[in-house]
Amino acid sequence: MNPKTIALVAHDNRKAELIDWVGWNWEQLLPHKLVCTGTTGRLVEAMLREKLSDSIESSLDITLLKSGPLGGDQQLGAKIAEGEVDLFIFLWDPMTAQPHDVDVKALLRISTMYNVPTACNRSTADYLISSPLFNSDYLPANSDFAEYKNRKL
Repeated sequence: MNPKTIALVAHDNRKAELIDWVGWNWEQLLPHKLVCTGTTGRLVEAMLREKLSDSIESSLDITLLKSGPLGGDQQLGAKIAEGEVDLFIFLWDPMTAQPHDVDVKALLRISTMYNVPTACNRSTADYLISSPLFNSDYLPANSDFAEYKNRKL
């Protein structure tokens, strides 16, 4: 199995929940590449370093993007559009208005458009990581944008 690239993002009110989820699933996550927006990424990295011995710590593959409101959402959206993300865990806060709400919606739109398995709550994240497809070389169907690309202007 090739390692997957897993994006992890959480709004402020959901960061503790995501870190708890990472703590429960760190062994399943370790063989994979992680991509996180700013603050979430630093928290994920700290959690994983706490779980790992020094000998294993060097195998940690985590990319930290900018904070979501500072452009991290767009950086992650670009990675999704380029086919560089296999799984997206985004614990967003539906109860709090976000100053970058437009970016959040765009990120969810792009993950749907490019057929990236996306979890917006812990239950769905649990289903994704426990699926037999998680440890396989599953390739989702590619979205066909030929009609859009070839439209007459």
